[in-house]
Amino acid sequence: MKFSILLSLYYKESPLALDQCFFSIWKEQTIHPNEIVLVLDGSIGEELNQCVLKWQKIIGESLKVIPLSQNVGLGKALNEGLKHCSNEWVLRMDTDDICKADRFEKQIQFIKENPDIVLFGGQILEFDQTPNDSTVIKSVPSTHVDIKKFAQKRCPFNHMTVAYKKSIILALGGYRHHLFMEDYNLWLRVIGAGYIVANLPDVILYARVGNGMHARRKGYEYIKSEKQLLKLKKELKLQSPIHANILFLLRSSFRLLPSSLLGKFYNT
Repeated sequence: MKFSILLSLYYKESPLALDQCFFSIWKEQTIHPNEIVLVLDGSIGEELNQCVLKWQKIIGESLKVIPLSQNVGLGKALNEGLKHCSNEWVLRMDTDDICKADRFEKQIQFIKENPDIVLFGGQILEFDQTPNDSTVIKSVPSTHVDIKKFAQKRCPFNHMTVAYKKSIILALGGYRHHLFMEDYNLWLRVIGAGYIVANLPDVILYARVGNGMHARRKGYEYIKSEKQLLKLKKELKLQSPIHANILFLLRSSFRLLPSSLLGKFYNT
């Protein structure tokens, strides 16, 4: 079965992390993707460019590099990348994460066994510097019913693990700009449209969080993002207005916490 891998790269990425990412995609997997679509979200600098050139030589024509003239953000970059994906099934990946060796095999097998599913992901193990120091499993529910309930409160998928049908995502308008929630926004629209979704119960990826990512998601801009999320939930009628408003207040209050406390909340 043919499938594409979709990634977006921008200048702040570590060349070492990118190298490890590509190694896990191409050298360690039990099955190979038919193509890898890498969007360069603006100028990436010489070190990252050399890493990309190295892997172009190794992978060959199966690696499509799509350069953008300027940085447009993750959502728009992924939308552009989707246009260049040749296959119906697209698997997402972040350029600083590491796939487990059987990730693609498990996901392709799941697709074959569940033809009604249009979107699904898996569990991740978060790490600081190396996968060996992994301490936190970020768990998400597995069944459609549980995911729909979970989505009312929190993002129900680990974005870097998802696989989805390209035609469905494009039909729903693709990714929309939504600060740090482009993925959550899209998943709500998929669920709201009545499509069947799922998650594998297995850990299929090591996610790098050593850069303090969680703790930085705070402040007024993120509260505006929470308000945009509230509006979408109401439009899709996925949650009662009362519960949606209460949750907005709770989630927004977390955005005002000190960075150290916010990071701990994300881990729990």
